[in-house]
Amino acid sequence: MQTFDFDLFVIGGGSGGVRAGRMAAQRGARVALAEVADMGGTCVNVGCIPKKLYSYAAHYAEAFEESHGFGWMGEAPKFDWAVLKARRAAEISRLNGIYNQLLDSTGVKIIKGWAQLLDAHTVEVDGQTLTAKNILVSTGGTATVPALEGREHVVTSDSMFDLNPFPKRLLVVGGGYIACEFASIFNGLGAQVTQLHRGEKVLTGFDEDIRSFIAAEMGKAGVNLQLKSEVESIVKTADGLLVKVKAGTASAASFTVDVVLYATGRGPNTTGLGLDAAGVALDAKGAIKVNDHYQTSVPSIYALGDVTARMQLTPVATGEAMVVVDHLFGAAEGKKPRSMSYDFIPTAVFTHPNIGTVGYSESDARKKFGHITVYRSDFKALKHTLSGSTERTLMKLLVDDASDRVVGLHMVGADAGEIVQGFAVAMKAGATKAIFDSTIGIHPTMAEEFVTMREPVKS
Repeated sequence: MQTFDFDLFVIGGGSGGVRAGRMAAQRGARVALAEVADMGGTCVNVGCIPKKLYSYAAHYAEAFEESHGFGWMGEAPKFDWAVLKARRAAEISRLNGIYNQLLDSTGVKIIKGWAQLLDAHTVEVDGQTLTAKNILVSTGGTATVPALEGREHVVTSDSMFDLNPFPKRLLVVGGGYIACEFASIFNGLGAQVTQLHRGEKVLTGFDEDIRSFIAAEMGKAGVNLQLKSEVESIVKTADGLLVKVKAGTASAASFTVDVVLYATGRGPNTTGLGLDAAGVALDAKGAIKVNDHYQTSVPSIYALGDVTARMQLTPVATGEAMVVVDHLFGAAEGKKPRSMSYDFIPTAVFTHPNIGTVGYSESDARKKFGHITVYRSDFKALKHTLSGSTERTLMKLLVDDASDRVVGLHMVGADAGEIVQGFAVAMKAGATKAIFDSTIGIHPTMAEEFVTMREPVKS
């Protein structure tokens, strides 16, 4: 019988890899985890956590202005970009330490370096060869930039947290959630922000009402949104970066900025991992192909998270990690082995205002269920009756007529993610519109609108 150095070797120390490694070790498995960068992956280091911290920071300028409507007088304090960067860096360093501690405490062997597959059971890390009964690839994804003249002058989202100096003029290229979030954040922090997107609307895949509504709100807040536009070239000049726009597009022919952020997509991190040598199959987009147990074409090799390009969300990666651990090492005592459902996964976009959504968009709901009823509410939140802000809130429910089940719930407004998370539990449990209607709202809150919508806008 073949013996191995480890029962599980994890390549990648992001949220999914760390969760899989430490939970497998808790089940008694011998586990090693290789990571070449800081522990925690994209989410902790250059994704969800720092982005949300910067989003909090960006809200203060408008909050100080709005406070005058509530009787607070005086000048707003000045923003210090260096202080925010230093505070964020300290917090991320603290989280890196926690991730290392979580692994250490369960006995996972942490190996610093670049891991590469040699075959179905063998990994090489900086010249050291190790074997494992099973290998898990959780290397995440990375930002991609298309080929264009002046490509060397652009930055990706990874670099936005430590820009020096703070960009007074920022161009954001892209229309996805990362582009919209950074446009909102830097606009709130005081930059003059232009967002360029080749499509007719931002946030492809989201509900159409959400897409139109958030574009209008971001525009009111100061983001110069240029749709149906593409960059032709970027040239460095004495005054900054001269961005030339392709002829025939909707925006100005050219303009000058300090920083150009490309947020036009992310690709799976599969290069240089030795996947070919091990015989691991990739799909047409370069992502690792897996089955329901996250097993690749090589039975001893598994993959999860962004490297499989199924749904690029941190909680999804950690959920997938638990499926892998249960499959390989058995479920926790008294529990059934877990499976992963991709239905009714809630998500938030930290634009200003926030977006929260769970379930189907209106167009997808009509395709899936046929006959649906739509409830929609668009209003000024109570806070803004005194704040002076023109910000509005949008809430929308989609109901399957045949079952009365709420199959889509969407919101644009303050703390949308916090509000939608709770409703996601109800929808996952199959809540009907009748149950929503019979639920007493908390007054006065925005969330109560979801349980007081009585008149449909269309069916």
